[in-house]
Amino acid sequence: MFSKISVKGADKAPLYQFLTDKNANPKTGGEIQWNFTKFLLDRNGKVLARFEPAVEPDSKEVTSAIEAALKAK
Repeated sequence: MFSKISVKGADKAPLYQFLTDKNANPKTGGEIQWNFTKFLLDRNGKVLARFEPAVEPDSKEVTSAIEAALKAK
């Protein structure tokens, strides 16, 4: 969780510049559409998945992705 930061526009936080960059993250990049977009990163900071706001944090989709990431070496 973060305090409120800009995720769009000219003052977009550096983290979100990286997360939404289509060149750096072609599968998960793209502008944030609404609050509560979630990103899953691996131990090295590589973006593994992006979950849009309609996906609940405790959904099977998210928990399965987290479990798979934890099992990966």
